[in-house]
Formats: sequence, structure tokens, C-alpha cells
Amino acid sequence: MEDIQEEVHKAFEVIKNGGIILYPTDTVWGIGCDANNSEAVKKIYKLKQRAETKSMIVLVNGDRLMHRVFNSIPEVAWDIIDYSERPTTLVLDNPKYVAKEIISNDNSLGVRIVKEPFCFKLIERMKSPLVSTSANISGQPSPANFAEISKEIIDGVDYVVNLRQNETKVIKPSTIIKLTENSQVTILRK
Repeated sequence: MEDIQEEVHKAFEVIKNGGIILYPTDTVWGIGCDANNSEAVKKIYKLKQRAETKSMIVLVNGDRLMHRVFNSIPEVAWDIIDYSERPTTLVLDNPKYVAKEIISNDNSLGVRIVKEPFCFKLIERMKSPLVSTSANISGQPSPANFAEISKEIIDGVDYVVNLRQNETKVIKPSTIIKLTENSQVTILRK
């Protein structure tokens, strides 16, 4: 039986020391690090061969961390979170307390509240948002499960979480909805 607590401990130690991890989320597998660590964020951009102008999202484990990252959260955001049947990433304005490298040029940041047990417990241990970006080289398709992740990505991270690697079910990326502070709603990905 896979031990979530042990994997949380191992992943936390790597992240605490500025490393990047490959891990299962409530959607596709992700590459992540501490959202406050600029050097670790830069490692992810380099591994993905991704332009730093393309932002990444962060995962949080609840309201408290959401409020720490955003001064102002439109009321409709909570309704979307409560009523979404699929994992939903919200793009909100004016993030704070995160590495500037993950913030979009328009001063917004994507955030998703996770329920997946490993992510939830890791974020709880970190007391900080977890960067999440799909486990692929920029421009290539997002892997639908662990078996589809390239050797280049697996070899390029500091730790591969040993959970859910044998799952073959194809999982879709999250829905992405942009909410501006004046409550304009735009669906970026269904």
C-alpha cells in the first residue's frame, strides 16, 4: 500500500531545499515547487523549456491560503468553487506573497483549491501554495497519466512522488475561468 504520509514527507524535504517535484494532482500530473521560491520556479521553466512570460498556476488547500495569496476575491469565485463538478482553476487579479515569475503580465494568477489527498496534505505541511504546471516540455501534449510522461521530465525533477503511477484512467485538465476584480467572467478552458 502506498504511504501518502511518507511521500508527503519526502516531497516536503525536497521542496523545502529548493527542489522541484513530479506529482499527481486532482487533474493531470504536475511539476511543482514552493510558490514563494523564485529559483525553484526558474528550474521548472528551464525543465519545461517554457518562456517565462507564460505563467503557471498554484494549488492551495482551502480558503485561508486563498486569502493569503489574494487581497480581494470576487464573491462569485466562491460560488464557482462550490458548484463546480470538475476541478476548476480560477485566474484572479493582484496575487501577493508568491514568486514574481509565476504571475502573468496582467498581474493575475491561476489558483485551484485541491481535494486530492497527497496535494492537500503536502500544501498543509508547506503552509504555502504549491506551483503546478503540466508534466510536459512546452508545446508538447499534456500527459494523460504517469505512463505518458517523458523520460526528460522524470529525469529533470528532484523527486518523483511514488503514488498513483499505475493509474491508466485519462484525466482531463481543469476548467479555467478568469475573474477580474470588477466581476467580469471569462471561460478560458472548458
